Amino acid sequence: MNVHENATTKDWISSRLPQIAGRLEQGAPIGGGLDLQARDEMYDIFDDIMAVLFPGYYSHRFESDERTVDALADKLFSISARLGERLYMAFSYHCRFDADGCGGCDCEERAARALIEMIESLPEIRAMLVDDISAALDGDPAAKFFDEVVLSYPCVEAIAAHRVAHRLYSIGVPIIPRMLSERAHSRTGIDIHPGARIGPRFFIDHGTGVVIGETCRIGGNVKIYQGVTLGATSPFDKDGRPRSGQKRHPDIEDDVIIYANATILGGGTVIGKGAVIGGNTWITKSVAPGAHVYNGPKGEHYP
Repeated sequence: MNVHENATTKDWISSRLPQIAGRLEQGAPIGGGLDLQARDEMYDIFDDIMAVLFPGYYSHRFESDERTVDALADKLFSISARLGERLYMAFSYHCRFDADGCGGCDCEERAARALIEMIESLPEIRAMLVDDISAALDGDPAAKFFDEVVLSYPCVEAIAAHRVAHRLYSIGVPIIPRMLSERAHSRTGIDIHPGARIGPRFFIDHGTGVVIGETCRIGGNVKIYQGVTLGATSPFDKDGRPRSGQKRHPDIEDDVIIYANATILGGGTVIGKGAVIGGNTWITKSVAPGAHVYNGPKGEHYP
């Protein structure tokens, strides 16, 4: 029997459903064109960006350079058309629904400028990613081939998503950068806020459980292991107000190694050039360049 045809159900549908709908409508957050479908479309766009960043890895390999150029041009055309639409939706949403929206700007023009800057930056991003993969090859004795790193190391997707998301974030695109970073987080276990500034030759070994906060600054040739947190001591100040707009996360200078499950907190914390941070350490103060910090066999702390 179809329950919808039951007399009790039919009476309930006719008498109660309109009331429930009215209650749900009251105070409900109504999207402005940004929804799960738009999010999934943005994921598809990012997959196509990966295909142009790494042709032959995230897309079919081509028999000749000429065919590759033609295919990349076609893919870039498709990316531009779809990404431009998503950027326009994000800017117009921000203007209509965010209290800090620009209030009357030309969202179409902003989207066009952001699109051009993003697409123009792809060769630079690819060069940075090649350096990141080279750092993995140099920093992990288990890594034998470039292809192996690209196709099997979770840090490649996480760092690629971050470098794309950070470029969008730096040119003021709302919402979309977080979509990309959280998609990478869900797929790799690596959580990098798009606002974090990360230098060249960045390598995350294993990766699961890594967290890097919005205002973190990371120099060049830095290597971190699984479970590392580069976070804030508290999201609130002493009066209970959010610390938005403040430096909340640490700075990691060049050539630093941070071993598994280390926690480094605070906007004033600086890990100096060439320092080595041992596993399972808890750090809320700056560490001098070249220092080694770890927990001894009886819990001692060695600066």
